[in-house]
Amino acid sequence: MRKIKIMDLFAGAGGLLEGFMQTKRYEPIASVEWEKAPLETLKNRLVNHYGIKDAEKSSIWFDMQRTDELFNGFEDKKYGKSKGLDYFLKEKLDVIIGGPPCQAYSQAGRTKDKYGMKHDYRNYLFEYYLKTVERYQPEIFVFENVPGMLSAMPDGTKIVDLIKNDVESIGYEIVDNIKEHALIDIKNYGVPQNRRRVILVGIRKGNKSYEEMQSILVNFYEQILPKYKSSIELTVTDAIGDLPALYPKEQADFIVGIGKQSHTLTDKYHYTWGHVARFQNERDIKIFELLANDIASGKNELQDARALNKIYNEATGGNSKVHKYHVLRENLPSTTITAHLYKDGLRFIHPDPKQKRTITVREAARLQSFPDDFEFISTRGNNYKMIGNAVPPEFARRLALAIEELMIEIVKKEKKIV
Repeated sequence: MRKIKIMDLFAGAGGLLEGFMQTKRYEPIASVEWEKAPLETLKNRLVNHYGIKDAEKSSIWFDMQRTDELFNGFEDKKYGKSKGLDYFLKEKLDVIIGGPPCQAYSQAGRTKDKYGMKHDYRNYLFEYYLKTVERYQPEIFVFENVPGMLSAMPDGTKIVDLIKNDVESIGYEIVDNIKEHALIDIKNYGVPQNRRRVILVGIRKGNKSYEEMQSILVNFYEQILPKYKSSIELTVTDAIGDLPALYPKEQADFIVGIGKQSHTLTDKYHYTWGHVARFQNERDIKIFELLANDIASGKNELQDARALNKIYNEATGGNSKVHKYHVLRENLPSTTITAHLYKDGLRFIHPDPKQKRTITVREAARLQSFPDDFEFISTRGNNYKMIGNAVPPEFARRLALAIEELMIEIVKKEKKIV
């Protein structure tokens, strides 16, 4: 059976592509990412795990905004040389996947930025994604992003309306009611984490009418994708409960010169890979223990925002109105794993009061559903960041199976039209 040809844009470390690859139904033709660390991790995975030797060249480190060069090839001081996407697309492309950086759409990002992210160029990176869709005309595209994109209005027009107009202008269609259909709770798909994301699936118009396309899309969200939901809700304990207990490091890595220890393999693909505690200062250790004990004891007296703010401000002498701490609950899914983990991890405190620490790289990867043999080959900070930015592979695997079903349905309908 012919494998489905797929391209990955804004690929990151390849969480979305990983899920598609796990199904063994897809063949990667090319990937594009503009941060080097995640791209190196992606290439390593494709070459050494999946045996895609061509991935050394077809995984392209480049700026998606420079589309002409990306398509036709480039030679650049920063990004090096590439023959471009056209070179790798010798056959018809079936699916394009990916999602532009989400910081401009996120509620947290808009709250922190004094202009509400209105002037952030990342608001419009979807245009370059769609330029690539227009050029290579896949049957289907999958566009992933944060729920904040539903309310983002950087120029007074909703981003989702701009996207829908641009999608239609290049001969594709997405579902009309995005909030009702395309806002997906990923914890329902075998991922031990509360993580809501917008999953826009676009289909090429061809000979199909508007009504037919909307019917296909609604059926995908209401009938096809839900078939791949998990029958159980996984918890933090399910994901990381078997990992050995760790205790905070006594010195920061930069002092003892072991900044890359978190990705040193103790054994070939050993399950403890990346399971190395961070340095935590004495103040935070005491707070972690206090908060984790409060939950473990069943008291839960210190978990509301007011109590957490008070603890933080008294400890730091600050006056923050946003609390910094959150203890993961053993018997619930994790809170959303984010790239902010690379900074401090204070919102990802281990639930065991004895361990008094934030989660490790391996624990973050487990909560994102990355398999234990997935190597993140950069510094600890970069590893946290690329894990937080990724699409959970287990959700992506189930999505990939649903997309394959959607393709079969589209082919059947097109044969009837012809």
